[in-house]
Amino acid sequence: MDANEKKDVIKEKYGKIAILGGSCCSSGCCGDSSAADLSKSIGYSENDINTVPDANLGLGCGNPIAFAGLKPGNIVLDLGSGAGFDCFLAAKQVGNSGKIIGVDMTQAMIEKAQANALKYGYSNIEFRLGDIEALPVESNSVDVIISNCVINLAPDKEKVFKEAFRVLKPEGEMYISDIVLLAELSEDLKNDKDLLTSCLAGALLKEEYLRLLNEAGFSVEILNEDLDISKRQYGGLPAESLKLKAWK
Repeated sequence: MDANEKKDVIKEKYGKIAILGGSCCSSGCCGDSSAADLSKSIGYSENDINTVPDANLGLGCGNPIAFAGLKPGNIVLDLGSGAGFDCFLAAKQVGNSGKIIGVDMTQAMIEKAQANALKYGYSNIEFRLGDIEALPVESNSVDVIISNCVINLAPDKEKVFKEAFRVLKPEGEMYISDIVLLAELSEDLKNDKDLLTSCLAGALLKEEYLRLLNEAGFSVEILNEDLDISKRQYGGLPAESLKLKAWK
């Protein structure tokens, strides 16, 4: 699959999830786990899950809000905001003086997130349809970027990291939870549509992921590595959930 084909597959799958429910693991690799159970397994509390339950689709691989240290007044950008789950959690921390921008390339997800914001009364969040490889965000305008298990889906991670660096203010920070590989996958696995939309087939080797961040201009600190997620969600394939802080 070329880059455009991959994006079409991802839009189709996540559009269905937005409308019908399910998760990125709905191909069966997560068994019968609910969205709430999946979220608890990657670091969300019961209180987090109950904040805006309609927005929790069980799509993440970590909880970037837990280690982002958001402050009142922060302008926060969520790369791949989905139904808005992390945006709503972030909005409570930045308060009315802050602002959250969620960017997602799937129209159905944007519509679901906007409906959730209206239903639950969030006025400090804006959801924008766009590609994280070409962000619809002004340069030097964001204090903090968060992203939860989305960058692996982007065909061109180099563009994603360069765009993130562009939109961050000087000394701005980025907090990422993402799937990275610990060994190369076979070509068959790399072209498996279910593994692509399950956040694995498009993932980079950890060393390559970190190299691209550095080349984009970021300093990087690894905060946590969840190796057990491979057994929980990917049948033991060589992957982990990497949590990191990157700053400009």
